Amino acid sequence: MKKTIGLISLVLEALRITGMTCASCSARVEKMVAKMGGVQSCVVNLAAERMSVVFDPAQTSLDAIKQRLEKAGFGWAEIKKEEDAGRRRKEKEIKNLRLRFIVSAVFTVPLLYICMGHMLPFGLSLPVPHFFHHHHNPLNFALAQLALTVPVIIAGYGFYAVGFKAVWLRAPNMDSLIALGTSAAMIYSFYATYKIITGGLSFAGYLYYETAGVIIALILLGKTLEAVSKGKTGDAIKKLMGLRPKTAIVVKDGRETEVPIDAVAAGDIVLVKPGGKIPVDGTVAEGSTSIDEAMLTGESMPVDKKPGDKVYAASINKNGVIKFKAEKVGGETALAQIIKLVEDAQGSKAPIARLADTVSGFFVPIVFLIAVMAAVAWFIANRDVTFSLTIFISVLVIACPCALGLATPTAIMVGTGRAAENGILIKTGEALETAHKIQVIIFDKTGTITEGKPEVTDIICGGTEREQLLQIAASAEKGSEHPLGEAIVKKAEGEGLPFLPATDFEALTGMGIRCFIGEKPVLAGNRRLMDENGISSGDLEAEADRLANEGKTPMYITVDGKMAGIIAVADVIKASSAAAVKKLAGMGIEAVMITGDNARTAHAIAGQAGIKTVLSEVLPQDKSNEIKKLQAGGKIVAMAGDGINDAPALAQADIGIAVGSGTDVAMESADIVLMHSDLNDVPTAIRLSRATIRNIKQNLFWAFGYNTAGIPVAAGLLYIFGGPLLSPVLAAAAMSLSSVSVLVNALRLRGFKA
Repeated sequence: MKKTIGLISLVLEALRITGMTCASCSARVEKMVAKMGGVQSCVVNLAAERMSVVFDPAQTSLDAIKQRLEKAGFGWAEIKKEEDAGRRRKEKEIKNLRLRFIVSAVFTVPLLYICMGHMLPFGLSLPVPHFFHHHHNPLNFALAQLALTVPVIIAGYGFYAVGFKAVWLRAPNMDSLIALGTSAAMIYSFYATYKIITGGLSFAGYLYYETAGVIIALILLGKTLEAVSKGKTGDAIKKLMGLRPKTAIVVKDGRETEVPIDAVAAGDIVLVKPGGKIPVDGTVAEGSTSIDEAMLTGESMPVDKKPGDKVYAASINKNGVIKFKAEKVGGETALAQIIKLVEDAQGSKAPIARLADTVSGFFVPIVFLIAVMAAVAWFIANRDVTFSLTIFISVLVIACPCALGLATPTAIMVGTGRAAENGILIKTGEALETAHKIQVIIFDKTGTITEGKPEVTDIICGGTEREQLLQIAASAEKGSEHPLGEAIVKKAEGEGLPFLPATDFEALTGMGIRCFIGEKPVLAGNRRLMDENGISSGDLEAEADRLANEGKTPMYITVDGKMAGIIAVADVIKASSAAAVKKLAGMGIEAVMITGDNARTAHAIAGQAGIKTVLSEVLPQDKSNEIKKLQAGGKIVAMAGDGINDAPALAQADIGIAVGSGTDVAMESADIVLMHSDLNDVPTAIRLSRATIRNIKQNLFWAFGYNTAGIPVAAGLLYIFGGPLLSPVLAAAAMSLSSVSVLVNALRLRGFKA
């Protein structure tokens, strides 16, 4: 794809990048490629494994960029050629990770039993067979652990391949911590096993095989869950593409021909029958109808169309036959633009950087440097290799990343689980991390703040009794498919009113209906229908204006040429909307309403919900643009919606929130799904996010606190002044204690109350 900026012809290319395991990897790819001559910009999305790069082909090439990636140890694939292969690769990767975790778990459980079974407190200790007992058969005890640990290490080979390569390239990450920490434990365990073989039976207490095994098993579990989550990022795009009809009826020389959608060209005359989907964008040339554009505008009311009006691809023709002139086809249609907006938003750089990954970039080299310096210093001081090795291993073991690796994922797992118990589906850890920062929430109107379907709100009588007015109107609308008419019919059914026989039914496009009930003509429709028939609404006109100002649609009912009354229909506000907005205000979060509806209706609904800022008559592409404007001003923005038209905005927002009653596409594009469709769950989700972030920070404090405090002791600082030397046993105990404290603290989130 090419674009021209000034006099420079630039090329925009997207590649799928493999081999990235954390935020520091994606940051390294960005930095490395951006430094190349001719590269204007480079953005990497870790979750989507996608890199978008803009470069000047006169100075560099895509091949050169690929070579640079390969040299740094990363793989690549051209997205436009490898979508199917990429999907299969992702499925294979998830299957492979799941298998590796199962293997590690199968061997880690008996490993823990042999090592720790006899150490369980409170009388829960398990008898270890005499053959493997650490006192009676220390060699068997060591060799059994070694045999059980080797398969776990093999299952976690990826951590070593990536982690050590990152160290070699001076860009350590979490895999580097895992690789160095478990390797330190394994090396010292090998040494202890050797000493047992040569007669040093006391070294049975210096084995740390289970440390390496448990770390690998837990991290593999986290990686598996992460891969499953990342594998679903393209579902929203696939669902959007599925909305487009496969064929269209093109009229040429008076003949109707059904052709594939891709064969429709701009300028063709396209025929659409009742119930059919509009295949491409265009302008009505012949006929009139009502079209359901909910997929585009999110509004539940069908829009009346006549010659000269615009129609859009994937919208549904309700009740008339029309011919329209195709104007925008293929990638130019409104639906295609929505798909592109979702792709762009999902492919952009995520705003979250993993704190543990960031710190590890400094933590790993510093710890390793301290371990080396301490070991060398003690060797120079006393020439004792065993003592120096003990110092070296103790420092690395106490800095082992078990607690660091558990700090964030354990809190997120407990937090998301607690959310699910309250009907809130938080789809990623990133969403849970980001939600606590939200400053502005933009709510879609229809189906989010409101119920999403019209209901009868008022019945204003003229010269007719209330029940009789409703009965006549419902009987007349019984043959109508218009949502306003359906709302009136539903209201009459709810009150148990019988329907009167109606004859000569006629739908008047853009105005209402006409029929006969008995021998009397009945009209039901808007003010234009009354004007066309010369019927005055008299004293009811003021009531009609009041209802319209409240965001309701007044329908005039006449019997035998005389005004019988007005029935108002509206998409009513949800019972939870006002309460949710009030709670958000109390949390310091601004609520904004956005809708494609007219300003009068929008402000009326917003007033009922307690929302002061209203954005009305906004098209789908402009919804995402409004979010971009707020983000450009430094705001953390959430978007709550339920329609297909909300998908780009949900994807663009820092946090997308979909109500459970909404479309599949909105739910796939969103980060958080409210399964109960209750807006009170929005402040609940944010409160839970804040509680989880506090928990994560506490976990990281304990993880780093134990390890950091123990490093100087492990390096022999106290020993210099006659104090104790922190042996690898105590170092491992401190590391285990930090892990236990992290897990216990994370479990406190289970007490969170909605």
